[in-house]
Amino acid sequence: MSEQTEPLEGTPLIAPSSTGHPLYDNVVEACRTVYDPEIPVNIYDLGLIYTIDISAENEVKVVMTLTAPGCPVAGDMPGWVAEAIEPLDGVKQVDVDLTWEPQWGMDMMSDEARLELGFM
Repeated sequence: MSEQTEPLEGTPLIAPSSTGHPLYDNVVEACRTVYDPEIPVNIYDLGLIYTIDISAENEVKVVMTLTAPGCPVAGDMPGWVAEAIEPLDGVKQVDVDLTWEPQWGMDMMSDEARLELGFM
């Protein structure tokens, strides 16, 4: 049984991803096909995907954010993510939730994203 730690004050606890699930890597690759239209880097490497939770029934729940609350694609991006994941073999259902906590920051980007954007 794993122990769940308390979040820092003011910081919500983000559920861990289902990294051991057989579909996990395929879901990540599907997320990497979705790009923020204003930044030439995929949303996974930008750090916009906070959690990928996959149930035993292969139902996928993604918790994600955007670079800013006023992002012009805020209403569209969750649908793009769901559309990228839904065709994967074995996926039964996809639910994408948008959150603003914790707020996205450039420190959430992967090294690849930083290199691509010239921050390294």
